[in-house]
Amino acid sequence: MARRDTWHFGVRSAAAQVTMVSISKAAAMPRKYFRKYLPTPESLARYRWGRALLSSRLHHPNLWHLHRRSVSGGVALGLFAGLVPGPLQMISAAVLAVLFRVNLPVALVTTLYTNPFTIVPLYALAYAYGAFLLGAEGKAPARFDLPEMTWHNWTEVLPHWFLSLGKPFALGLPMLALTLAVLGYVAVRILWRLAVIWEWQQRAKRRKLRHGD
Repeated sequence: MARRDTWHFGVRSAAAQVTMVSISKAAAMPRKYFRKYLPTPESLARYRWGRALLSSRLHHPNLWHLHRRSVSGGVALGLFAGLVPGPLQMISAAVLAVLFRVNLPVALVTTLYTNPFTIVPLYALAYAYGAFLLGAEGKAPARFDLPEMTWHNWTEVLPHWFLSLGKPFALGLPMLALTLAVLGYVAVRILWRLAVIWEWQQRAKRRKLRHGD
């Protein structure tokens, strides 16, 4: 009787170990896709601003490791920082990533969804969003074009342009950034979970095929 209990205990322990290994491998599956496209600390160090970042307190594991929490948090903060006015998106994303200890490269790369091709439609959407929240008509101005700016005058031109758009834009821009951040966070968590489940299912199918043979 004692031998039988010992044998059953050994089988259960082995099965548990196999299950944990399978879960660990499946959970790692989404990471390999992120690693293909994300910058590393070494690649960031090639740039002067990257060396300045890396010389500070940027050694927390969550800033560089790829797991569901750090990636979803990095996407959320990148989406939020991408709507920061002026050429400050990546700096804002880096600061927020350090404060919240989420994946720094993910946060930096995600800010690139705002670019010369998307910024005007996003600002128009922010204006309409703000107008909707305020109960206004929600119509964007007839001319919703960014003013001409340089590195020397953007601190003067951009605030003046923002003020000309009024309350709808002042409310809509941060609310749109927050909404995108929440949606991005939830979407990554769900997609990561679905990817892990899919990998489990594929592994189970491969095991059945091997045993069937």
